[in-house]
Amino acid sequence: MALALRMARFSAGPAIRWPQDRRRLIRLFSASDCVPMILCSERREFATKPSTAPNKTQIKRNVAAEITSVGKVIYETGWDANKPQMSSHTSPNPPTSKKPEDDKKRKDTAETIKSKRDQMRDNMQDYIFTRYFNYVKNYDKVLEKNFPKAMQLYRVFFDGVKTFFGDMKRFLKIARIANDSPQGIRALNRQELELYMQMPRDMIKVAPALIGCSLPMVGYAFFPLVFWNPRTFLTSHFWTPEQRSEYQMYYMKRRLCHNKPVFRCLQAKLKATAAHPKHALFADILGQLGSGTHPTPEMLIDVKDIFVDGPYSLLGMPRKHVKNLVNLHGLPSSLFKRHRLHEHAFLVHYMDQAITREGGVHNLPLPALRYSCYLRGLNPESLSNEEMIEWLRNWVKVSTSIQGEHITLFLHLPILLGYNHPSNWKTIYGKEDN
Repeated sequence: MALALRMARFSAGPAIRWPQDRRRLIRLFSASDCVPMILCSERREFATKPSTAPNKTQIKRNVAAEITSVGKVIYETGWDANKPQMSSHTSPNPPTSKKPEDDKKRKDTAETIKSKRDQMRDNMQDYIFTRYFNYVKNYDKVLEKNFPKAMQLYRVFFDGVKTFFGDMKRFLKIARIANDSPQGIRALNRQELELYMQMPRDMIKVAPALIGCSLPMVGYAFFPLVFWNPRTFLTSHFWTPEQRSEYQMYYMKRRLCHNKPVFRCLQAKLKATAAHPKHALFADILGQLGSGTHPTPEMLIDVKDIFVDGPYSLLGMPRKHVKNLVNLHGLPSSLFKRHRLHEHAFLVHYMDQAITREGGVHNLPLPALRYSCYLRGLNPESLSNEEMIEWLRNWVKVSTSIQGEHITLFLHLPILLGYNHPSNWKTIYGKEDN
């Protein structure tokens, strides 16, 4: 075996001359007196014990076996004179360096798999969200079919919230204009002034309902309570047309019920103005109201100075008179009633001036015409357009002819121009006549 390894080590030479090597081996073995090793063809162990000199025939056989082993080793290792020699103990090693092309292909494959996974995930998300939104979009139809009344209330509430927040945005914009403009509130037109006056009251009134309905657990119980009494908790933004007409009539009747108490307060303080130059004229006006007629706008303008000082001024009126005026104009009760009356009078006065700037009463559309009458203390329910226009013209004529010092005359115009009006009289006493 040692000889086989040695032959494999020196097999890288140009060529092996087998006969010469064979004769050299024979001479080597013949010159030796003892053989320290016994050669085996297939992995035999060597025994190092003295023996007698072998004969020539035995030596030839051993050499032939070794030569055969060497040839077998060379054949098994795949030796070739044209190829570099490789060790017989080790097999050919695989290539240690990776090609860039293989790395690129492997990387491209990984990226392709990743992109397919991402695309599949995106498609799944799109499918889920599309189905969900379609379900939510059509869910109101399912509820409307199964719960028609509940869905009707829900739609009214949703539309009311939308309209309310739209008006609130407009109000904030109008308030910014009124504060930044050199003219102040006078820079606003009629519609802006109406919203500027009404929106703060609506915001205070509807705030508890919106907050209560938005609470997680309380909202389920508060929502039916709100719609059980919408006149108390909600504003006109949330009312149906039928409710709007009904509640407007309700509030109008409450206001007109204070016409007579205010008229009695004017009569009670008439003697206190005996020294005033216009005392007789004003007494004549009160007599006309008591007899069922109304004074002309010119007569009211003539006695405007009687409201500057004395018992008919804003500071000189008794508390009962002030309270009845607050209820007459439909203002919310508060500690600062005189301030409320002052603010309300000037806002309506600026509206009258805006109506004059915009072309007059006859240019108002029908909804604006009806709302203007309602705001100034006249029930427009059974009136024609000509009747409403005629009444508003008398009001605007007086309103645009007085100054800020005549503010209490303006506050009493609902009595002086509408106390005996058939529409108001029917609203107050109509059910009693039936």
